[in-house]
Amino acid sequence: MTPLGPRLVVAGVASGVGKTTVATGLLAAMAARGRSVAGAKVGPDFIDPGYHALACGRPPRNLDPWLCGREAMGPLAARASADADVLVIEGVMGLFDGAADGEPSSTADVAVLLDAPVVLVVDAGAMSASVAALVGGFRDHDRRVRLAGVVLNRVGSDGHEELLRDALAPLGVPVVGTLRRDDRLVWRDRHLGLVPVAECPDAVRSSLDRLAAAVAGGFDLDAVEAIARSAPSLSAGPVTVPEPVTRARVAVASGRAFTFLYRDNVEALEAAGADIVPFDPLHDPALPEAADGLVVGGGFPEVYGEALAANAPLRADAGARIAAGLPTWAECGGLVWLARELDGLPMVGVVPTSARLGDRLTLGYRHAETTTRSVIGPPGTRLRAHEFHYSRCEPAGSALRLSSRFRSGVDGFATPTLLATYAHHHAGGDPSIVTSFARACEVSRQRRR
Repeated sequence: MTPLGPRLVVAGVASGVGKTTVATGLLAAMAARGRSVAGAKVGPDFIDPGYHALACGRPPRNLDPWLCGREAMGPLAARASADADVLVIEGVMGLFDGAADGEPSSTADVAVLLDAPVVLVVDAGAMSASVAALVGGFRDHDRRVRLAGVVLNRVGSDGHEELLRDALAPLGVPVVGTLRRDDRLVWRDRHLGLVPVAECPDAVRSSLDRLAAAVAGGFDLDAVEAIARSAPSLSAGPVTVPEPVTRARVAVASGRAFTFLYRDNVEALEAAGADIVPFDPLHDPALPEAADGLVVGGGFPEVYGEALAANAPLRADAGARIAAGLPTWAECGGLVWLARELDGLPMVGVVPTSARLGDRLTLGYRHAETTTRSVIGPPGTRLRAHEFHYSRCEPAGSALRLSSRFRSGVDGFATPTLLATYAHHHAGGDPSIVTSFARACEVSRQRRR
């Protein structure tokens, strides 16, 4: 068993109130104080954890009870915070927002599962006395959630801050920090949220220094650390990982265009015995030498479509090797890269579909079941997944049956050595899918020998 030490949850009253700014700023400011800090993100997010990782120097981590199961939250949090002084967990959406089916998935659910105190971020830019009603409502809505502090974001002036503090004083919930309106603390975003760190690391690093200074000047960091230390000590078992089943070399897409792959999935592959070999589809002329398997996660191929199309040598090499039976697992942006074309630009062409970037977001958790044999197992293989994309593929494929409260349908393409789908899977709770893929890679390795 591993002890789970000081921890707190940075939650918001809604999306867009500055949770990522506050959580990342706290990590950067505490690190500047000499603390060993760790970060994690509630829910199925790839971008925000990248900002945490840059701030604290640790791998990006996610805590998602819907994808991984509530029993996996302790082990995953313990992995994220190993040897750290403080674990800062950024929430998703508003504090109580989650899956439409009622299963545990919200920031509040994770706070309760980890018995972690909550610091609530409020966008106070357009309110004064009303902040008391807002914070009081969040405090009282679910008493299992311990609201231990408030951060006031987008404060306009000293006088504005005084009005806000006066309004909150009777509630007994301390204000532990304020941030003023400052466009220099606003990161670039686009259709799926913030721009990933991998695309502009120098700019993000420079802004992190400004943010750390702003947090150090506007927060009571001693009070924040005291809140984290107020979390009771818990013990958690290890994260469930695959048994070693392979010695295969697995090529994993990386670089600016493909940044959406859970670190826990990579570590599950490593636990299965795989040797991970990164490559960059924007620049590398071929897949890594002697690769026995291929993983292409999501990202922004639509932003880099022309560069991906221009890399004809890699497209030809990947297409030939996948067609020859290289075990391949592609999610979302990976599916798009394997398609015939993206917005009229040629892609790898091994999946019989064409992709187009649209203006309608597909978002949500999905129960998924394979309809045919694929690289992750026989027909009827079940997994939990998440969709988050603006692009569309025509035809959509039928390798998976997807279902949720508001959506059902089919998606993706499969052969005995391939799965290409819009669905993202997190292996932190159930590594069986990774085990199946790793075994397929081992078969590939044995044949190559």
